[in-house]
Amino acid sequence: MSTQMQQLYQQVILDHSRERVGDSDLLGDAVAGPHGSSHQVNPTCGDEIELETEINADGGLDVRWSGDGCSISMASASVLSELAADNNVAGMLDIEAKFHELMHSRGTLEGDEEILGDAAAFSGVSKFPARIKCALLSWVAFKDALNQAQTSLKE
Repeated sequence: MSTQMQQLYQQVILDHSRERVGDSDLLGDAVAGPHGSSHQVNPTCGDEIELETEINADGGLDVRWSGDGCSISMASASVLSELAADNNVAGMLDIEAKFHELMHSRGTLEGDEEILGDAAAFSGVSKFPARIKCALLSWVAFKDALNQAQTSLKE
């Protein structure tokens, strides 16, 4: 990856950590539709996130979160929220799987911007094992909350 591309990716992460998408008050039990929530903590560094996922009647997703942590974990939650707003459940499951694959690549994969959008900017993070958990924290919370929402759909 070129130095210029690395700088661009670093800027994307910094921008998302400052201008957070989806960082809002959580609705808790006031959510009407199928929904789930998850609280995740990274014990290594203290990053923490509470994330809600709601499945809309049209199959779209709403993701809201509240958290505190490093710029990587907060930016990752922001990117996830932005992607969820533009995708349905199947699309987000595909994106989530690709993001996990990217994070576990140890820097051997380039993020596909066509699929991952701004999440491709985290490809450099995969070279640093201590930071991978930071990037994945919100994605683990999302997967847990989505599973709860899908379960409540079936009930």
